Amino acid sequence: MHNPHPSPGELGLVRVRLDIAYDGGPFSGWAVQPGRLTVQGAIEEALALFLRRPVRLTVAGRTDAGVHARGQAAHVDVTPGEWRGPGHGHAAVPRDAFRRRLDGALRRVLGDLHGSVQILSAAPAPEGFDARFSAMWRRYSYRIADASTPRDPLQRALTLWHERELDESLMNLAAAPLLGLADFRAFCKPRDGATTIRTLQRLDFTRETGGVININVQADAFCHNMVRALVGAALRVGQGLESPDWMYRRLLAGVRDAKSVLAPPHPLVLEEVHYPEGAELHERATLTRARRVVPETMDVPS
Repeated sequence: MHNPHPSPGELGLVRVRLDIAYDGGPFSGWAVQPGRLTVQGAIEEALALFLRRPVRLTVAGRTDAGVHARGQAAHVDVTPGEWRGPGHGHAAVPRDAFRRRLDGALRRVLGDLHGSVQILSAAPAPEGFDARFSAMWRRYSYRIADASTPRDPLQRALTLWHERELDESLMNLAAAPLLGLADFRAFCKPRDGATTIRTLQRLDFTRETGGVININVQADAFCHNMVRALVGAALRVGQGLESPDWMYRRLLAGVRDAKSVLAPPHPLVLEEVHYPEGAELHERATLTRARRVVPETMDVPS
């Protein structure tokens, strides 16, 4: 029977997983945009330099302009000869040689910005791996120094300096009811034809020893601007402008209005993307492609 979606192996290709870190400050986000410097655009241009053909990356999660990553993942399909490289008759390990060639090409593409994008590893992906659809979850972090916290000028590029004091306990109260499967239309910018239903697995606020509030946000996937919208809403609760049940009521109402403010992008970091093992990779990809359905048991809290 004809397979309408053959695997890279069936096509005689090698799927290469790239683990990537980058400083998002100089870039207009991950996704390619005409006339703008983007992370995807820089890596694809570098790949094209030494593969001598156009390529397209598939990424775990597209980040906005100014957002950073320590644990981004992507994949690209190449021929066995492209994977081994021109020196495949020598003792060079293909994964090390491929990463070095990509790093050298990135140096040419980025010029003075070389180092702002790091290829942490390049390796053949296991059967069924899809950087986007096989992911179980993505985790982001966000740092806030409120009015009561000493300001570290060396961390200003990665920390939001908030002008008012924040109560992280109120923010945690507001976040707890949002966990689980829900329609996050109120906390994102919907894309045409894309669902806004997500499973939020973690949203917590912890004040560190130095006073900085560290936020961890984890979900199976994120809608456009979802993390920044959640943080922006939590800031209103933390400074006492809204009650702790306000975020959940907005979730149920599914509305965006003048209070729907995005937190700044510069403290946001994609920390890690988690994938299942073995045969579960393909099963996860198939499941993720299916549209999600909101449970009918969600009620407004009393």
